Amino acid sequence: METALLLKTAGIGFITAVCCQILSKSGRDEQATLVSVVGIIIVILMISEKLSALFATLTEIFGL
Repeated sequence: METALLLKTAGIGFITAVCCQILSKSGRDEQATLVSVVGIIIVILMISEKLSALFATLTEIFGL
């Protein structure tokens, strides 16, 4: 995995965690949940190209 992609993913996770903690402490649990879901979606969209390449490689290797 590329180092830049790994650092971007970790950065988004860190920012999401901090935002969720701030929102939870201020009593806005619904918004904290929404921020968590959005963070997960952003990371999935970032790594979707790598995942598709992985699945293509697996199907090529195993001939599925």
